[in-house]
Amino acid sequence: MRRFRALIKKELLHMMRDPRTLVMILIMPVLQLLLLGYANNTDIKNVPTVIFDQSNSQASRALLDAFKVTGYFSFDYVASTDAEVDNLIAAGKVKVGITIPSDYTTNLLSGTPAQVSVLIDGSDPTTAAAVLSAATLAGQAHGTTLEIQKLALEGVSGLGVSPVDVRTRVLYNPDLLGAYNLVPGLIAMILFQTATSLTALSIVRERERGTIEQLIVTPIRSWELILAKIIPYIIVSFMDMLLILLIGTFWFQVPIRGSLLLLFAMTGLYLLPTLGMGLLISTFAKTQQQAQMMTMPILLPAMMLSGFIFPVASLPVFLQLVGEIFPLTYFIYMLRAIVVKGVGIQMIIPQIIALAVFAFIFLGAAALRFNKKLD
Repeated sequence: MRRFRALIKKELLHMMRDPRTLVMILIMPVLQLLLLGYANNTDIKNVPTVIFDQSNSQASRALLDAFKVTGYFSFDYVASTDAEVDNLIAAGKVKVGITIPSDYTTNLLSGTPAQVSVLIDGSDPTTAAAVLSAATLAGQAHGTTLEIQKLALEGVSGLGVSPVDVRTRVLYNPDLLGAYNLVPGLIAMILFQTATSLTALSIVRERERGTIEQLIVTPIRSWELILAKIIPYIIVSFMDMLLILLIGTFWFQVPIRGSLLLLFAMTGLYLLPTLGMGLLISTFAKTQQQAQMMTMPILLPAMMLSGFIFPVASLPVFLQLVGEIFPLTYFIYMLRAIVVKGVGIQMIIPQIIALAVFAFIFLGAAALRFNKKLD
């Protein structure tokens, strides 16, 4: 038993002497529990919505209240033209557009079915299906309420035709196929996981093999080392992306509606902060095992909070803000906008700026960290 206790003590001492590994072991289960508990929520609620109320009457406001009380719609924007509604949906700022015509109240009073248009962004089939059902049911329920009130005033029992006719239309993905949402997300996620994990091992591998000393004595600059490290992984990542695109297009029948040139350009921009993040991890880790463990707390939140699996609008506000610190969040949005919606560069300028800032921060920090090691 003395030898057995000595072995246990030795292993505990090794663990205590490696605080980074110990922290990862203790934090990862808590992190997984919190993220899965909050993010694993299939309830669709507070979907960003734009309203275009041309009637601007008490009756139209009552209809909008009927939509809002369902909890599915969050009226974040008010439009003044149909084109503004279309642009907001194309830009991804809203998922739903509700248009009430100017003759809505007149039709209600005359007994003519009052038509209401509901446009739904189909690039996210999960959200679109839920919103489609909610919009139809909300319109039917409100129409039934109006009909009951009318018949009660007239002293007549029984229901006639609903006075409210909600016309829904799903944009970009009318059949609500899951592949339209899944394939772009997989491209972004696979590139993020592959690029970050591989580059996180690069400098650590040099250290373990003893070749880091050879790099230190050479006149190579830190930024030259950084570029030399990331260029091979950029080439490999582009090959991965091309393979996934071919499979998604020909096997899953997901059309690429946008510009291929823009798609590849944005992929190149996305790879810069992603590879920079991996290199930054590589400068902190002492071993390849440590580097792998340090990437796990980044990969899991990025996957859960970026919109890859769950709609971002359904997350708590705090977790939505946390999701914005990951380049993956912006690239998933860009991919779905280019591939599914076919938008141009003017619709993704904020995401381009965000990725450029991330690239500057991560690559710059990695270069500075390597400089410190040279000193």
